[in-house]
Amino acid sequence: MPDNTHTRLFEPHQLGHTTLRNRTVLAPMTRVSAEPDGTVSDRIEEYYRVFAAGGFAALITEGLYIDTEHSPGYFGQPGIATDAHVQSWRKITDVVHNEGSAIIAQLMHAGPQAQGNPFGLGPIGPTDKPARGEQLPFYGGSGPYPTPSAMTADDIDRTRQAFVDSALRARDAGFDGVELHGANGYLLDAFLTDYLNDRDDQYGGSPRNRVRLTVEICEAVRDAVGEDFIVGVRLSQGKVSDHAHKWSGGADEAEAILTELATTTVDYVHTTEPVASAPAFEDDPRSLATLAAQFTNATIIANGNINTPEEASTLLDRNGANLVALGKPALANRNWPERVRTDAPLNAPFVPLEGGLADIEDWEIDANSLLNVDDPTR
Repeated sequence: MPDNTHTRLFEPHQLGHTTLRNRTVLAPMTRVSAEPDGTVSDRIEEYYRVFAAGGFAALITEGLYIDTEHSPGYFGQPGIATDAHVQSWRKITDVVHNEGSAIIAQLMHAGPQAQGNPFGLGPIGPTDKPARGEQLPFYGGSGPYPTPSAMTADDIDRTRQAFVDSALRARDAGFDGVELHGANGYLLDAFLTDYLNDRDDQYGGSPRNRVRLTVEICEAVRDAVGEDFIVGVRLSQGKVSDHAHKWSGGADEAEAILTELATTTVDYVHTTEPVASAPAFEDDPRSLATLAAQFTNATIIANGNINTPEEASTLLDRNGANLVALGKPALANRNWPERVRTDAPLNAPFVPLEGGLADIEDWEIDANSLLNVDDPTR
């Protein structure tokens, strides 16, 4: 008989104007599988279809670059910057909807963490400070991150408009919404990061100034796409290039950032941490998801090492989350929601590839190398 212990996971949830059939979301995961021009293939269509067929209520894509200038992060990344991109995504949004799921496009500007740009342009960032650490080999990079050019006021205006334009393209492609990638060290998170952003204008200095660009983009995208299209934002402390980073102002800084985001009309805040339920700061018991729930009125999606239905249920019951986003366990169990609903056994989550990648989180997994979409046992 099915186990009814985790019935909360299977309650519907209203996300903006969209009703989700349950509380499970596929986390955004890098595939490095797009065509050289950024269009997506039939293989990527099947990748998303199987998760929708497996019961996930919403799927969030890997980061899609938003312009053909500085936003791409690596070769093989898909885009939502051209009419050709829109056309290639339409077949994917159609098949996902036919399986009963929503699909959200994650809009990403790589900023100072760019490792490869098919259009040949160098990275830009809030200042000319490079990202810490070394480039990731499975993104095709090696050695230190390149030094970005400091963004001018015109660069900021163009980038803001690129997010708006790509959101409109995502709507035209049939997506149910967009997620603004403000996490993991990419451009919007770089503005939020004190050691990467020492600007002396309205976009630097205090946490409220450093989150200003994200807030402006949230508002501009909402104005462009209307109220019936989902708009969310993803936040983290750690980065691809600096996993251990914590906001230096602790819970007070989190409150300042989240309070500013609460002035916008975003439908959700998606928090990602190494462990979603763990305290965000040493001197405060609250998780980042809990803080987001306390200081915003948005739906909260929690991500980070959620492997079992017990862990997912605890986040929904005690940590302020409304939805849970799964990465590694979803790769091991493409029908994770259906398995949990019917009390079927779960495969153990995938362990990332060898070569120094043991601590890689869901948002850094090369799903293309870890998942055979034709394997019916998954």
